[in-house]
Amino acid sequence: MAEMGSKGVTAGKIASNVQKKLTRAQEKVLQKLGKADETKDEQFEQCVQNFNKQLTEGTRLQKDLRTYLASVKAMHEASKKLNECLQEVYEPDWPGRDEANKIAENNDLLWMDYHQKLVDQALLTMDTYLGQFPDIKSRIAKRGRKLVDYDSARHHYESLQTAKKKDEVKIAKAEEELIKAQKVFEEMNVDLQEELPSLWNSRVGFYVNTFQSIAGLEENFHKEMSKLNQNLNDVLVSLEKQHGSNTFAVKAQPSDNAPAKGNKSPSPPPDGSPAATPEIRVNHEPEPASGATPGASIPKSPSQSSLPAVVVETFSATVNGTVEGSSGAGRLDLPPGFMFKVQAQHDYTATDTDELQLKAGDVVLVIPFQNPEEQDEGWLMGVKESDWNQHKELEKCRGVFPENFTERVQ
Repeated sequence: MAEMGSKGVTAGKIASNVQKKLTRAQEKVLQKLGKADETKDEQFEQCVQNFNKQLTEGTRLQKDLRTYLASVKAMHEASKKLNECLQEVYEPDWPGRDEANKIAENNDLLWMDYHQKLVDQALLTMDTYLGQFPDIKSRIAKRGRKLVDYDSARHHYESLQTAKKKDEVKIAKAEEELIKAQKVFEEMNVDLQEELPSLWNSRVGFYVNTFQSIAGLEENFHKEMSKLNQNLNDVLVSLEKQHGSNTFAVKAQPSDNAPAKGNKSPSPPPDGSPAATPEIRVNHEPEPASGATPGASIPKSPSQSSLPAVVVETFSATVNGTVEGSSGAGRLDLPPGFMFKVQAQHDYTATDTDELQLKAGDVVLVIPFQNPEEQDEGWLMGVKESDWNQHKELEKCRGVFPENFTERVQ
């Protein structure tokens, strides 16, 4: 019997809840149709709008903060990999290896500390701040339902009072239900009327504290990271000083259809010759000129053993005081230092301001580099013949170009 009684109470409660939902639905329909008035509270509605805006902003801030933390973690991993690479290439006999390893270790610890402090001082605070919104949102929704109950009870009571045939028993019961519904609604309404403005005003202090924490942590992190970077730079400067200055300058990348420029390898000009004198390669030794002392041959440059991979040939050599060829350097109709001519076989689009723009068929007068050390493998210096004939100015017209886009014609 007790079990049946328990089930009866449960069934009764379910039936009561179903009846409440039906009554509320009917009331809302009547209100929308304008057949029943609705209790309005514009001040409270404004509080609800502020609440929804505050919840939206807080949720976005939480999402962006999590994204920021994920980025910090990704940067930590990338920095760690980069330092591991440095440790692998840093040979054991190089000075400063222990210092570089210690810097890498401190770098890793600094990233970990930064991430953890962001979690503790920003993310967890953010989670706590947003944790209060679900309960208040639920209470706002419940208040809305109780307001509909109150309006429904009020309308029912008013209809019984205005009925032609009054039933005092029903009126008394309806009044009792109205007073009860009004009390429940007003209790919830008063609490929310106090909490919502307070919550809305709290956002200012929360945003200030959150962003101050993030800014302060980031500032300290970068200060400490700057010190580590300076220490690493000092270690590498020391390494460079002890192992010479064999550095390599990298030029800008060429376009897809152009050959890549090689890195420059510094090589001083031959002893006793000016920097502008082109390096030469002698492919053969011609027979001595008639009347010349047997055994005489073209003198070789003392720097032949250290010539770069791409060098230019000249056509002048002096044997016993006799000029067997002319480089054209002394000819007035050609640029100073002229060595030979080439013709472009393909179009070439310049990718740097120091390059020549070539069209297939253009003739280029090849001249030496002012500083031989600037010549990259596969590249020549020259001036287009048409530009030289028109301007006679090397400064404005000369430039470098890829040798394999051209063919020698003279």
